[in-house]
Amino acid sequence: MRKLISFQFLTLNGYFEDAKGHTDFTTQGADQRDFAISMLEKENVLLFGRITYEHMIAWWPTPAAAQLDPEMAAGMNNADKIVFSNTLQGTAWNNTRISSGDLIESVQHLKKSPGPNLALLGSNSILTQLATHNLVDEFQLMIHPIAIGNGHTLLGGLRHRIPLQLTSTQAFSNGVVLLTYIPSGKNIPEEAR
Repeated sequence: MRKLISFQFLTLNGYFEDAKGHTDFTTQGADQRDFAISMLEKENVLLFGRITYEHMIAWWPTPAAAQLDPEMAAGMNNADKIVFSNTLQGTAWNNTRISSGDLIESVQHLKKSPGPNLALLGSNSILTQLATHNLVDEFQLMIHPIAIGNGHTLLGGLRHRIPLQLTSTQAFSNGVVLLTYIPSGKNIPEEAR
């Protein structure tokens, strides 16, 4: 069975984006970039929700991205990608297909089918739905050394507790820390506490 990994950027106080939907709090050092390249080399299928997809396609296929970060741009552009959307009619980004319909059924089918692992980038509303249905096998949280005044919390609106077990930590030279967790048990409904 394929593994589903969620990769998220977070502020120290738990926001994945500010109140306006921006993620300009993120920083990237050379060792962090090397880590990102190594993750792309694992040939995971990249998964996005529509909003994250629109942010990604606005940058990675551009000449500016190819000039500023050719290795990362090539990795992103050459990766197989799936965007979950019931509103997108088409995509101009190579190696990208749209999955519409029932999200949970689609991901269950993907996980059971042969192929490389699946990596969900950003896409908090998709992550929340998948986590609720016990479909996320690993949470990779890239904590940035900054707190912001207002924003949107990761897994906001989750109606279950998800017990997690820390499996690894990695500190980067710019103060960013990667925490990797796996679910350690079944989701516990809030009303059952």
